Parts: sequence; structure tokens; C-alpha cells
Amino acid sequence: MKAIQVGLLGIGTVGSGTFNVLNRNQEEIKRRAGRGIEIAMVADLDTARAQSVVGDKVKVVNDARAVIANPDIDIVVELIGGYGIARQLVMEAIEAGKHVVTANKALLAVHGTEIFAAASAKGVMVAFEAAVAGGIPIIKALREGLTANSIQWIAGIINGTTNFILSEMRDKGLDFDVVLKEAQRLGYAEADPTFDIEGVDAAHKATIMSAIAFGIPVQFDKAYVEGITRLGAVDLKYAEQLGYRIKLLGITKRTAKGIELRTHPSLVPAKRLIANVEGAMNAVMVQGDAVGTTLYYGKGAGSEPTASAVIADLVDITRLHTADAAQRVPHLAFQPDAMSDLPVLPMSEVVTSYYLRLRVADEAGVIAKVTGILASQSISIDAMLQREADEVGGEGSTQTDLIILTHDTVEGTMNAAIAQMQALPTVLAPITRIRKEELA
Repeated sequence: MKAIQVGLLGIGTVGSGTFNVLNRNQEEIKRRAGRGIEIAMVADLDTARAQSVVGDKVKVVNDARAVIANPDIDIVVELIGGYGIARQLVMEAIEAGKHVVTANKALLAVHGTEIFAAASAKGVMVAFEAAVAGGIPIIKALREGLTANSIQWIAGIINGTTNFILSEMRDKGLDFDVVLKEAQRLGYAEADPTFDIEGVDAAHKATIMSAIAFGIPVQFDKAYVEGITRLGAVDLKYAEQLGYRIKLLGITKRTAKGIELRTHPSLVPAKRLIANVEGAMNAVMVQGDAVGTTLYYGKGAGSEPTASAVIADLVDITRLHTADAAQRVPHLAFQPDAMSDLPVLPMSEVVTSYYLRLRVADEAGVIAKVTGILASQSISIDAMLQREADEVGGEGSTQTDLIILTHDTVEGTMNAAIAQMQALPTVLAPITRIRKEELA
């Protein structure tokens, strides 16, 4: 049987990894797919570098549309990234009747509904395992492995850059700015790390997982997004003393009122496995009603780990290439005509618990005023820690840190309480608020 012909759009880190792994394991992949899978054409602006990667047997062009127009190409792999030209090329590939594999989480989180609708109309597949958590097969787990379950919640460390930074801050007691520069020097962070450190990248991935878990459209515009830039080393230290680690989590949860979709730093009990995921590694916890809690761990980025996911998609499409489109696994796990209209809740309606750090004047009555405000909002305290003034500001200091852990409350109520506490003359700096997730 003739091998499936693949065209790569972009042959950078992931593209070169895909080419190398496919070549190295081609016999085993063929045994699994039922026929060969060959990269026949590559589009890249740097044609000389691309040719040096793929050798003389693969045609290299500088125009991605030439790949899409080639009638011999069965599958187009989009590895360009971003929302702009990548969206146009994916839509053109679909219109041309090509199956598409993409690692572009930003594209799917923002334009996924349009892309999946176009693919369904043309009877082609869009596969995107590599878009979330690199080499971890979390998309397949959600779409297929856990299909018997009513998913209750998902919480994931799904950005390796921020997890590396938080791990270094905790281990070395350094502040964010110092560790970010080191992460850039080591290549863990981009020269412009905004998408990573502000939580946008993780939120893109959480949006995709939420759509698959709950059968709702992809709705990145409704996600709450908060990064790690305001975290201090002192917060990681205090969290540790209270039995917690701080992680940037992408969270989506089913509630009676709708779906929570949020990305932000979270306190996680140190005894949870996910709290001990360090460095640039990724991990995703999924809670299903039948299976209970499952954990998926591995490399969330990198050339060959991500290539592993790209090739898994190529194998899936090859197996189903000639199948009736109605018999394929739906893009978002649920049949397109059975998607839910459950609302994504605004952050003000989310219920969770909190870590609060207040820099306060070291004088009588401060704690009473703070706890009085919390009580007036019906916010109950789980634990409280007051540091010695000398420890916080040095000998003779007149200020100290007050750390409070709360029980569950509505975010909007907590916002009101923080505003009242911030207005106290004895609260000397902006209050640090970090949400707490037990993940039990």
C-alpha cells in the first residue's frame, strides 16, 4: 500500500524532531499504522537549513501554499505557530481536503470552533495531541481513554517555563526577576517570555482541555488568566512552612452553575504528587466519576517529546484515512450536534480557598481588625501565621507579615474583603492573594 504523504509547514525544533523520529522508528510506526508515513515536502523560509535537516530526498520550498496545493500530500502538519498566517494556512488545507495535524495551542484556543466546523464540513480530521503538554498523551486520554466518565475537574502544570522558575525560586530562595534571567540564559524561557510568565500559554491549553472534558466550545476569551510575575520568594517559603507548594495551574471544573476555566498560581498540598513535579516537567490531574483521580506526567515541550505527539496524530489519521467520517472520534470528544451550552463562569463567581499575605504594622489590634473584616464577609479562617518583626524587617522592625489561609468562599466576596483590609492604615503594602487548591 502506498505510504501516506505528509507535508510539513515549518521545520524548527518540533519539525526537525518529527522528521528524525519518523525516520528512526519508521518500521515500527508502519507496523502500527498499517502503511508507511513519509514526509514528502517541507515548507520553510530558510530553505537551506531545512534541506540540511531532511536531506536530498525531500522537496523543500519556501511557500507553504505550494505544499497545500500539492495533490499528492494527504496530511499537512502546521508547526508555524501563532494566530495569523497559521490560521489561514490551516483553513486553506482543510478547504483543499487535507487532514491537518497541529501543535498550535494558541490557534485552537482562539479559533478552534471555526476550524473544527470547517473540518467536519469537509470530512477531514484536525489532530492536535501536541498542542497540550508536549509528549504527554492527555488529549487522547480525555477524548478516548476516559470517555466513560463524567469529568469533574482537571488541574495541570502545563507550562514548563513557569514550573522551572517556581522550582528555582523555592529551591534557592530567589525572587522572580532573578530566576527569569537565569531561565532565559539556560534556554527555558524565551527572550520575550510574556505568554509563559503571564499564564497565557497555560490558559490556551486549559481552554482546549476544558472543551474536550465538558463538551463545550473553545472559549479562551472567557478564561481567567493570571501569571507568576507578582510572586515573591517569601510566598513560596511561607507556603512551604504551611505544608504547601505554589504551582501555576490551569484549572477547569464542572459546577452546578457552569464551568470554571482559570489559570493562576495556586497553593497545592505538598503531599500531592503534582506538587512535587519540578523543573520544566508537566503533569495533569483528571478527576472522573468512575475512574477517580488519574495523573499524567512527562515532558511538556522539546523536540522529540512533542514530535512523539505529532507522530501519534499522524498514525491515527493514517489508520482512519479511509474510514467514514461519522465513525471517527469527534474533534472535541462529543458529537458536534451534542455540544453543551454550559456557561463559563466569571472569576467573581468561582468558589475556592485562599492564601493571604498582609504586610502590617507590628502593633496591637491589627489582627482583630483583619479577622473582623473576614468575619463580616462570612469568610472563615483555616490557619494563621504571624512572623516575628525582626525576621521580616530586621532588628528593630516595626512591621511584620500576617499569613492567613481561608476556607472556601466566593471570589467576589474575597475581593470585597481584600478591598476593606487594604484600606486599613495598618496594612502597609498591597495584599498578596493566592488561591488554594486541595485537589482531593
